[in-house]
Amino acid sequence: MYIHNLNPVALEFFGLKIYWYSLAYLFGFIFSIYYSKLLIRKGVVDLNTDVVDNLFSWAIIGVIFGGRLGYVIFYNFEFYIQNIFEILKIWKGGMSFHGGLIGLVTSMYIFSKLNKINFIDLSNLVACSAPFGIFLGRIANFVNAELIGKPTFSNWGVKYYNEDLLRHPSQLYEAFFEGLVLFLIIIFIINRGIHKKINLCAIFLVFYGLFRFLVEYFREPDNHIGLVVYNLSMGQILSIPIVILGFSIIKYGREKNKTNF
Repeated sequence: MYIHNLNPVALEFFGLKIYWYSLAYLFGFIFSIYYSKLLIRKGVVDLNTDVVDNLFSWAIIGVIFGGRLGYVIFYNFEFYIQNIFEILKIWKGGMSFHGGLIGLVTSMYIFSKLNKINFIDLSNLVACSAPFGIFLGRIANFVNAELIGKPTFSNWGVKYYNEDLLRHPSQLYEAFFEGLVLFLIIIFIINRGIHKKINLCAIFLVFYGLFRFLVEYFREPDNHIGLVVYNLSMGQILSIPIVILGFSIIKYGREKNKTNF
């Protein structure tokens, strides 16, 4: 059993609080910049390294705006419509990955059109570093004692200060599978040269969607939402189209290769 007593505030000076949640986003973006440039230099993606610097601000806006808006719409619309200013307090948590993905894809699409860059190449590049950002984000969720897991009798259960029952550390499950494991899968695919036949963004979408769908069985549904349809959570429902989209991209890539051949 682990007794959760972590402080969501990483640093505090002169009354200014810096949260682990904010640092997770910051370091996630920093890692993405350097790792993306490394992949370009190695020839994994056929883009110029200048693209990474130019895309950075677009990505930040897309992820934060989309993630917050997605959480507001998908998970707690009634509360935020009555408390508009609470939408701006992102340091308290409350970001939707699915909303962030939509926001990121939208910003990337606009960026690719304005700069005449292949959208799929750009998506492949972002997909390589995204798992690391997810890993940090889920660790921050655990520190914040949010998105807690379902009750468990396992020895690795977590005891939160406001909970009577031990809980699955579902945030850490997600950090492991959606972050670390997915990151290693993509590295394996790159090292084996499989990325030349299958788009990396498709691999990311398929595996993230599947991992998220499965881990959701260990995660407590939001109290104000519960299970939506067929005993599926909102996270599971939103993950289904992600998996479908991933397989669609794979199918499209194969048909395109056959045509070119």
